[in-house]
Amino acid sequence: MRLFAATATLMLLSSSALAQTAPAAATARATLPASNPFAQPSSLPLQAPPFDRIKSSDYAPALLAGMAAQRAEITAITRARSAPTFENTIAALERSGRLLERASMAFYGVVGANTDDTLQKTQADLAPAFAAHQDAINLDPALFARVKTLYDARSTLGLDPEQLQVLTLTYQNMVRAGALLSPADKITLSKYNADLSTLETAFQQKLLAAAKAGALVIDDKAKLAGLSDAEIAAAADAAKARGMAGKYVLTLQNTTQQPELATLKDRATREALFNASWTRAVKGDANDTRDTIAQIALLRAQKAKLLGFATWADYVLQDQMAKTPKTALGFMQQLGTPVAAEQRREAAELQAQIKATGGNFQLKPWDWDFYSEQVRKSRYDLNQDELKPYFEINKVLTDGVFYAANQLYGLTFKRRTDLPVYQPDVMVYEVDEADGTLVGLMYFDYWKRDNKNGGAWMSNFVNQSKLLGTKPVIYNVANFTKPAAGQPALISFDDVTTMFHEFGHALHGLFANQTYPSVSGTNTARDFVEFPSQFNEHWALDAKVLPHYAVNYRTGAVIPQALVDKIKRAGTFNSGYSFGEALAAAEMDMSWHSLTAAQGKQNADAFETQALAATGLDVADVPPRYRSSYFLHIWGNGYSAGYYAYSWTKMLSANAFNWFEQHGGMTRANGQRFRDMILSKGHTEDYAPMFRAFNGADPQVAPLLSDLGLNADGSRIAPAGGAMPVSDGPVTTAPTAKAGKTGK
Repeated sequence: MRLFAATATLMLLSSSALAQTAPAAATARATLPASNPFAQPSSLPLQAPPFDRIKSSDYAPALLAGMAAQRAEITAITRARSAPTFENTIAALERSGRLLERASMAFYGVVGANTDDTLQKTQADLAPAFAAHQDAINLDPALFARVKTLYDARSTLGLDPEQLQVLTLTYQNMVRAGALLSPADKITLSKYNADLSTLETAFQQKLLAAAKAGALVIDDKAKLAGLSDAEIAAAADAAKARGMAGKYVLTLQNTTQQPELATLKDRATREALFNASWTRAVKGDANDTRDTIAQIALLRAQKAKLLGFATWADYVLQDQMAKTPKTALGFMQQLGTPVAAEQRREAAELQAQIKATGGNFQLKPWDWDFYSEQVRKSRYDLNQDELKPYFEINKVLTDGVFYAANQLYGLTFKRRTDLPVYQPDVMVYEVDEADGTLVGLMYFDYWKRDNKNGGAWMSNFVNQSKLLGTKPVIYNVANFTKPAAGQPALISFDDVTTMFHEFGHALHGLFANQTYPSVSGTNTARDFVEFPSQFNEHWALDAKVLPHYAVNYRTGAVIPQALVDKIKRAGTFNSGYSFGEALAAAEMDMSWHSLTAAQGKQNADAFETQALAATGLDVADVPPRYRSSYFLHIWGNGYSAGYYAYSWTKMLSANAFNWFEQHGGMTRANGQRFRDMILSKGHTEDYAPMFRAFNGADPQVAPLLSDLGLNADGSRIAPAGGAMPVSDGPVTTAPTAKAGKTGK
């Protein structure tokens, strides 16, 4: 998942409306002391944030000052007496807001990964001011008049392709933001924006609190049977950190299923953990999010109607690669039949396993991972505990993630311990080209904390731009379970995949090569931005890469080929479950955002039940990856009507990796081609032609289904070397460890 530094909304429309709210911000700017760490660009390499100097109380004055400064810059553009040109209008707009950007990018990075009461209060208090600021720009009639003049004359201006794209997107984005609305409708729109910014911030903060409060507390160590000693020690440490020494706390990750469900032998404990996750934000307390999300959905539908769209989904997808909800839904429906068939087969196999091992109960969601591990071990002889010693996190990073980037793109990495970080566990690396040219800086924050949002994401502290003379400063964040003191930092192969995924986003940002910041790097559509990250996952199992990093931390032995073969043979195991839970979530997202304004506010529970039933998937046994009440992607992280992007970009990834396989696999030449034609393009081109130029054809669903081990009719693809058994029958082997999903 990629985290975006969101801006929020309030009522600010024209220069006269702006003047009514400007004094507070202007005062803030006038009183911003030089000692504020954001007052000047950072003197650290590549303007990296000076976290050693930044206090939580520094953000609010800097953010307000940044808004005031940019407002003054916009006013200077609109009051210019000279006729509009690309340089005095569009380029000037791209140059504006430097103080606001450096403060807000650091702010949202820390709010997501290491928040505190002061930061949360700042976020809530300033959400309306951010929205006001955004509306002041997008809805300013004088600014829009200058942009429209240039847009109407674009064919005569002699612009280069990137300039033409920036001008076109600036005009289109202002229209999408409401620039063509009447003054009265602009006021209504700004009220919607203000309310949405407040509600979305409230949702994020409620969810963070709900996840912390919803953690499962265990009094009896015997109830944790099946967990490793390291996992039990981590649970004891988590309890101790909450002032509950002698107990055990299983903290919640953001997804529905929890990693411990694969190994907990006590069924009652599994059920309690699943229910803690499923009900975290629906308890009727201060952290209950249901009314908040129902209000958000209604306001989005009303905003879409005001802007001339039937639904929020129609509004969102207009500038995506898919273009329309019909295309996105059609894509998902192509996947629904084969995935549902596989889910039914998998459920039947697990039910047989339950019966054979003495169970006299019906399969439930909290049983799925536990019994699928038994089937996995029987069918593929794959023991997850046997795998973990080969995945020590630091070696995975340096000799896996970095090594793949070196082999494909020639990058080198050097640890920097001289740069300040916002939390002691954060690591920083300098990234260089093969010839030593500095590419950018990378921050890695991998361990789960109670004050960190769930999931995994990438974003920037500094954007790349030739216009501004800046290079990228990027961070990856995840939520892996930190080992107890003295224990090795071992992770699951799912976590390994997450590291490769998020670094795929980082490569997209590191290779940015744009003049104008608005089209730089990962500033692309949701259903394209996940393509580089999904693609990068493939290298985790590459024959050259895997043995380079998968080394037993005790013995130094490289992972044996027999174990690698087991991993690969098991690669499509449980695909109906793992892909189906994400597909159900994507369809539920699209259902929420296909509501019309006339349908009014929904009952969240009833609507969710109806939407899931309509998917045709086995949601009883395979609940969605995210329930509506804790679906952070769509209510707080900018993926509304866009969660389908993960499946869509899996299709792009599968097609692109097929191209690599057909052209020699992991080579520097292939990597350079992918860098030149995809990773370095930003949003300087339209997505479909960009992909077609690289791939030689439009993307097809078949390679994605093949990656899942399925044919279009729902039958399983027989693996090389023999037919896929429909069921190997039950086994009696005890389950072994399987850690959590990627959290994307």
